[in-house]
Amino acid sequence: MAIFFQHSINESTRLGIWKIEEPESFFLQKVPLRQQVTHPYKRLQHLAGRLLLPELFEDFPLEEIMIADTRKPFLDRDLYHFSISHCGNFAGAIASSRNRVGVDIEFVTPRMKGIAPKFLTPGERRYLEKWQDLSSLHLEMMTLIWSAKEAMYKWYGAGNVDFREHMVLDGVIEFNSGEWITMPFMFKKDKEIPLKVMARTFDGMVLAYVVT
Repeated sequence: MAIFFQHSINESTRLGIWKIEEPESFFLQKVPLRQQVTHPYKRLQHLAGRLLLPELFEDFPLEEIMIADTRKPFLDRDLYHFSISHCGNFAGAIASSRNRVGVDIEFVTPRMKGIAPKFLTPGERRYLEKWQDLSSLHLEMMTLIWSAKEAMYKWYGAGNVDFREHMVLDGVIEFNSGEWITMPFMFKKDKEIPLKVMARTFDGMVLAYVVT
């Protein structure tokens, strides 16, 4: 097995990251492939993300996964709430028997600068200026905000979310004594909902998740 990272958030919620080192045949022995995924590498990511779910909870019913019109995977009888993310040769997943969840993993790459105008508010741009002279850290912080918003988007699950208008950093990002980072946001779609996004960094990759 290639579990890269695993974390128990609470008694009913767990997340993990799988480092993909196995061939497709390994995953096909364990994961039903119902969704048509034509690109071989994306299919490998798809399979690895689903394989993670029963690693988190042994009774997770993979065969019952359905796809909503918004492309969000779900279980019709809500045995578990879950979210999946892919990034290169990594797949991440979060599942909970009680809580609504969203997860995202991202590589820290210069491409983030190109898409920053699509997701950073003016206030978030000003907040990031404190790391402007430290280019690598500035890019990492930018990626953390992007990943947090991706996790919130998946948590919401209904689509039609503007990353600048509907998801806004609402306070100071806290670097805790451990490895976890706390990111306060206000989700403004339909009504205002304060959300606490948790995040951490690995070597060249970030993870963000939200649980409510």
